[in-house]
Amino acid sequence: MKPVTGVTPRVVKSDQEWRQELSAEEYAVLREAGTERPFTGEYTDTKTVGVYACRACGAELFRSTTKFDSHCGWPSFFSPLAGDSVILREDRALGMVRVEVLCATCHSHLGHVFEGEGYPTPTDQRYCINSISLTLRPEEGGGAEA
Repeated sequence: MKPVTGVTPRVVKSDQEWRQELSAEEYAVLREAGTERPFTGEYTDTKTVGVYACRACGAELFRSTTKFDSHCGWPSFFSPLAGDSVILREDRALGMVRVEVLCATCHSHLGHVFEGEGYPTPTDQRYCINSISLTLRPEEGGGAEA
């Protein structure tokens, strides 16, 4: 994965350290910009109230209140947490132009963001995020969202 230019991650580890801390599947997605197969991730249909954090570094990224059912095969959010929780950059891989979503803290690959698809959300954006890039921290006493 090519480094983000002009921005230094707050969490810096060697390639070997990342390989020791992450499973082979996590490493392939988070550090090599891979993608998990659609409809296979643990958070695709999750309704649990809480915060989704980066699986690599633990930085908080998304709230369950911004998660919606897009039926695309991956967890979808209409907005990241306020502030600088994610970095967006152009991705021209696979012969198309997309916008890649990276964790701002460790620069791990999370997924892509798409606009103008017509979902009834406040932002008309779909942050299509790999489940394997996330860890859900359930809200205390929180169950499923209504």
